[in-house]
Amino acid sequence: MANVKLLDCTLRDGGYVNDWRWGFSTARDIIDTLTRAGTDIVEVGFLRNTEKYSPDVTVCNTIEELNRLLPANTGHTMYSGMAMRSNYDIAKLSPYDGTGIEMIRITAHDYDIREGMDFAREVKARGYKLSINPINIMGYSDRDLLWILDEVNAIMPYQFSIVDTFGSMRRRDLQRIVNLVDHNLAPEIRVGLHLHENMSMSFCLAQEFLDMHLNRDTTVDASLMGMGRIPGNLPVELVADYMNENLGTHYDIDELMDAIQDHIAPLKGETAWGYTPAYFLSARYNLHRDYAEHYLNKGDLTNRDINHILAVFDRSKATAYDPAYADRLYREYQNRAIDDAKALETLRGAFGGKTVLVLAPGASLGSEAGQKTVLEAGADCVVSANFCPSFCVPDYAFFTNSKRYEKIDPAALPCPVILTSNLRPTPDNALAVGYDRLSGPNAQDSTLGGNSVLMLLRLLRLCGAAKVLLAGADGYRPDAPAYADDRLHPHTQRGAAYNAAMAGAIRACGLEVQFLTASEYAQ
Repeated sequence: MANVKLLDCTLRDGGYVNDWRWGFSTARDIIDTLTRAGTDIVEVGFLRNTEKYSPDVTVCNTIEELNRLLPANTGHTMYSGMAMRSNYDIAKLSPYDGTGIEMIRITAHDYDIREGMDFAREVKARGYKLSINPINIMGYSDRDLLWILDEVNAIMPYQFSIVDTFGSMRRRDLQRIVNLVDHNLAPEIRVGLHLHENMSMSFCLAQEFLDMHLNRDTTVDASLMGMGRIPGNLPVELVADYMNENLGTHYDIDELMDAIQDHIAPLKGETAWGYTPAYFLSARYNLHRDYAEHYLNKGDLTNRDINHILAVFDRSKATAYDPAYADRLYREYQNRAIDDAKALETLRGAFGGKTVLVLAPGASLGSEAGQKTVLEAGADCVVSANFCPSFCVPDYAFFTNSKRYEKIDPAALPCPVILTSNLRPTPDNALAVGYDRLSGPNAQDSTLGGNSVLMLLRLLRLCGAAKVLLAGADGYRPDAPAYADDRLHPHTQRGAAYNAAMAGAIRACGLEVQFLTASEYAQ
């Protein structure tokens, strides 16, 4: 009768969330608890080329270092480690001596899959149970996948895993790939399944896979509470409960709940893994998840914008993350070619030689003191950045961010509007300026390139302003609101490093800038 195993990869895949810094006692406790729960296989970490060993980190140079994490009572649990061909020197792997970690799972990308097969042979030659886990199985044509299966059959590993790296698999994809693998893989080789949560489909697909009742041994990967490289993995507690109910297994759910409460839930409060629309979009186009993170970190793109950018990706860029290419598409998307000569002529007349008060939407402008400072500033003209204040009427409202612009009715604004060319549609009465003209020297910087205050300062310099008074550009402080409007919140993790970068960029803008309200940028 076919055997089904449950593999927990919390300490390995979940380590992407906390940089694998579990702490030695915590890692051992998690392994011990998973062992008591009856988990069939526990993956304890990565084998990787590292500078030095740290007992608190589940990334190690040698199998002996990983073995230190194992409990004295291993019960019926098998332990595994993972190694990627491109970042581990196989010469460091000692032969299996019959104790400790018994299985090594190896991974390789599509561009080094041939070398990955040689790497797999080396692992097997050292006596370990071998699992071959090609990265992004959805990226292979059927013909290429058949070549991989022929290679795997020649090696005869313990297991071959179907890995949905970019979380782009749907039910029909699962059925097609599982059937192709099942019909072409040697029957003695176990088939594994590793899923991600980009489309919130992992539990559905796991049930589908288990309900196929293949006439071969199978394994399902999961992690506690779905912890893993954002957006996360299949939750082990869900699939364990399903297997108990439908396959007659006896995993101890109480032990899993204890591990979650003691070690995983506190981390969930610090780092939110789980389904988010941007990761769905990267999965939709079967792209590396770092592209979604890249565009989220810009802070000025809507999900619709991200969708449109990802839709035009070159397929050759899908598997290996290329930030320079991602930035190029971002700039092309943001900068519609426009003729902004007349708009600049008008703005030179408005700002040339004048002292301009720039209002940013920081929390300081939500206070009476901040508002009084603005009202008594005595500037020649006032421009707000990515918002329009309610306590005064500016001479212009300047917008660069589609997230903010889509929430307002331009016709209801009490002043003329200046828009950068990335915003769509542009009202007939708006003054539109080329986005690329204002993104300036920070265009390559994923955090500063689209900052509305910097872009407005560049516009004012271009238009010949004499001086800038800056209010509401508070910067980011721990546990303090970033904006006067509590409906707004930062979409990226910003702190001291961002504040320092902004301070330098403001100093370098080519204008005299005087801060009217307290700011972390006034360094």
